[in-house]
Amino acid sequence: MKADKISLKESTEKPVVDHLNELLANYHIHYQKVRGCHWNVKGKSFFTLHLKFEELYTAALTTIDELAERILTLGKSPYSTFADYIKKSKINEIDTIGLKDTVMVKAIIEDMAVLIKMERDILEITADAGDDGTNDMINRFMQFKEKNTWMLRSFVNED
Repeated sequence: MKADKISLKESTEKPVVDHLNELLANYHIHYQKVRGCHWNVKGKSFFTLHLKFEELYTAALTTIDELAERILTLGKSPYSTFADYIKKSKINEIDTIGLKDTVMVKAIIEDMAVLIKMERDILEITADAGDDGTNDMINRFMQFKEKNTWMLRSFVNED
């Protein structure tokens, strides 16, 4: 499949795909970080955060799949190796074993800020490319993170 098969221009879709692949790499690192938080959270907030982290990593996994499928829809290949994810990601891995629950939450808030910034950049690029399909998808991802950022910031009294 090529972008022109869905009435988009190849030349304007290249930066879209490049940014989507970068976002995909960042989501993979974010996903694994949230999984680690889910597995390793302890303390009096365990039940609350264990469920919240599960909700967040499930959403991240769905997002990863949608990003990869959108890249394929645009006629390109998504990154598919952890080497690529680590090399391309702005989000850094962390070891979640033994982390305090509030430190975990703050790490997820930081990830979401990075992802939201990247998504805002993509929204500008997709608008310029006339790629409403990608724009709608990214906007939905961003809205989910904006709401959850507010909730997590409230949890750690940083609202």
